[in-house]
Amino acid sequence: MKTRWLSTARLVAPAAAAALVAADAQAACPFQLAVYGEAKSGAEIDFTPTGTSATITNTFRMILDNNTVLDGIAMWTEGSAGRPHGSLMYKCPTGDVTGEELAACTVWEGVIYGVDDQGTIGLLPAEGADAPKSLIFPDLGPSLEMSAAYGPAGFSKVPWDVFALKGCQE
Repeated sequence: MKTRWLSTARLVAPAAAAALVAADAQAACPFQLAVYGEAKSGAEIDFTPTGTSATITNTFRMILDNNTVLDGIAMWTEGSAGRPHGSLMYKCPTGDVTGEELAACTVWEGVIYGVDDQGTIGLLPAEGADAPKSLIFPDLGPSLEMSAAYGPAGFSKVPWDVFALKGCQE
């Protein structure tokens, strides 16, 4: 009996250690390198360092089916009730863009929320903070379904509002 327990322990110990290392790596992922996924549609969100922008606090891209890519940013609103206002854009012009042109290519706007390991919902963290366990993009699906990115020339699988942390970019 003792021999069988030792054999089982030898098999389980490396797997448990690997799981702990993976959990530590995920927990220690800086937010600007986090990768999130949405199970139903297979959509992913990849964050990237923002750089030296004075107004944009987070930069990311959402990858949908059919290789449809939406460019995303978050900017904190000012005042005592500041919020991380997120925007997803599809095929926006580059360079000197007018507000009207930007509005025409924006497919979703709203506050982005983060959810920690205990299930507590808070606002989107700043770059450098640990990546939250999941992200919530309120009313994302309905907004995307009404966008120019949806349909024969774009994506066909509509993501839900919640994206779970999948990993960390190197």
